[in-house]
Amino acid sequence: MALMGDKANLLETGRFVSPPDDGQGPLASAAGPGCTETTTLTADTDEETTRHRHGAEVGDTESMSVLGALLLRRGDLDGAEPYLRAATATGDRAAANNLGVLLHQRGYADEAAGWWRIAAVAGSAAAAHALGRHYRERGDEPAAEYWLRQSAESRHALGAYALADLLEHRGDAGAERWFRAAADQGHREAAYRLARILDRHHPGHEPDDPRRPDPFGTSTGRRELPEPSGEDTAGEAEQWYRQAAARGHRRAALHLGTLLEERGDTQEAGRWYLTAAKDGEPRAACALGFLLRDAGDTDSAAVWWRRAAQDGDGNAANALGALHADRGEPQTAERWYRAALDAGDHNGAFNLGLLCAEQDRTAQAEQWYRRAAYTGHREAANALAVLLLQQGDPAGAEPWFSKAAEAGSVDAAFNLGILHAGRNETAAARQWYERAAAAGHTEAALQVAIALLRDGDERTAERHLRCAAGGGSAEAAFRLGTLLERRQRPEEGDGTATECEEWYERAAEQGHRSAQVRCGMIAAFRGDVAGASRWYRTAAEAGSRSGAFNLGLLLAREGSEPEAALWWTRAANAGHGRAALRLALLAARRGALAEGQRWCTRAVELGPAAVAERAARLRDALQQELTA
Repeated sequence: MALMGDKANLLETGRFVSPPDDGQGPLASAAGPGCTETTTLTADTDEETTRHRHGAEVGDTESMSVLGALLLRRGDLDGAEPYLRAATATGDRAAANNLGVLLHQRGYADEAAGWWRIAAVAGSAAAAHALGRHYRERGDEPAAEYWLRQSAESRHALGAYALADLLEHRGDAGAERWFRAAADQGHREAAYRLARILDRHHPGHEPDDPRRPDPFGTSTGRRELPEPSGEDTAGEAEQWYRQAAARGHRRAALHLGTLLEERGDTQEAGRWYLTAAKDGEPRAACALGFLLRDAGDTDSAAVWWRRAAQDGDGNAANALGALHADRGEPQTAERWYRAALDAGDHNGAFNLGLLCAEQDRTAQAEQWYRRAAYTGHREAANALAVLLLQQGDPAGAEPWFSKAAEAGSVDAAFNLGILHAGRNETAAARQWYERAAAAGHTEAALQVAIALLRDGDERTAERHLRCAAGGGSAEAAFRLGTLLERRQRPEEGDGTATECEEWYERAAEQGHRSAQVRCGMIAAFRGDVAGASRWYRTAAEAGSRSGAFNLGLLLAREGSEPEAALWWTRAANAGHGRAALRLALLAARRGALAEGQRWCTRAVELGPAAVAERAARLRDALQQELTA
């Protein structure tokens, strides 16, 4: 039984690498630490500035406030400050908020907070947002939540977003409500974050990436929000991704592309990947490369993978390495695998190990496998164990098989079954086979079925045989056919195929020689000489001695005895006792007594007992003829 994983394909680690969710930092917003506030919406033009400057000179509070805000937006802090202080002195809350922004930009955070508090108490939602952000920066979350909630409840988009960010950081389910409130007002980051929450509610998606399973079997560490899941969340998530992506959020475009690709809309998915990739999102460039490769355009795929790899995407570097390896360019492949490793993708070390193993650089392969395995890479641990076992070190291999199996490697669990079976540790072997079979391993399911058949549990064995046969195991299909045939014999002349025949044919079409012989026997039983001849000949030409013997019988009945003798000779030389006896009888009829004796002796050696007994009697009779 062959070990699994020693010559595995290069690992393609999925479409995306999964860094933490995109954002602008836990406290970021489009407007910075605070936002300017004006009492009147006004265009920032020279004409407006002049008009408000004239108003400020005559003591108009509104003009002083607006002029200070305009100058602040232009970065003229020295020019803005006297106007803002003058307007604040008259009780203008917008000026108080903007004065806080100015002082914060100068580095006077505590003084800024004082003015924000004055403005917030006066009802400024922008000041409440800025004050909440100020307290959160200092680690005072209760005060931060109080002021951010004041801002959010005043329908301030930045306040709602900042409150949602704080609540999500604490694992509070109320975050979704406030992300939604901010998103409804057009906040693109809030729309993206809301979509991520809804995406996590949808079954089948990983917390940090909707496409990629963790190749190492490790947890992403993200705290799940205690929200109910539902079938509608995926559609709603898509809507918010669209809203954020339409406003230029590149990671929203990436995840929107992911959702579309998952449901088969690759054309639109490619457009969103392209949008995100052009905006500098390396994961989107990597995903676009996979789409192009799947469409057969490997040259264009390489362009985008190279762009993503140069931006630090290890997954794209691995994909480039695999592409060059397939093209027979191992040096270039190795360079990209090393780039993947430098980018922090430990699949690069595993792929380097595979590359070295293919070149018979065993020592280097072991080195790379170990490097990846020590990071928790389960397939590297399995490959390392296979390598050690091939080098005659089963004691060194077993811990790595165990580590890989415990991390979720199905091949490693199967290989542990082989290891224990080789030591005649039947119970332990069966335990690992059952574990691998439960994860869908075809050959493991077959081994479990064989053990169950030995125990007489045909019902459970049938279930495992069906799993293995459905997974493509020809041996399982043949054994399932044998099991079913005992219950349902084919009727002579009945053209309806039974289930056992269907499984025999499936195994036969996969090249299973015993199944081919069984198909021939069933066809012969039904009188289908042409079908029987076809299956017997297929088996015989593949090396089946039973197929060669039965083909000889069929040819002899059809009057083609010379050709039958050729197939019987092939079968007898391969160890078929009945074929040797048939050749002895043919020789006796032709009068070739010495040749007949030789075939009789061969038949006695090969058996079975009844054949050996007949052959011995015939040999004695031929000896008497020779000595008469």
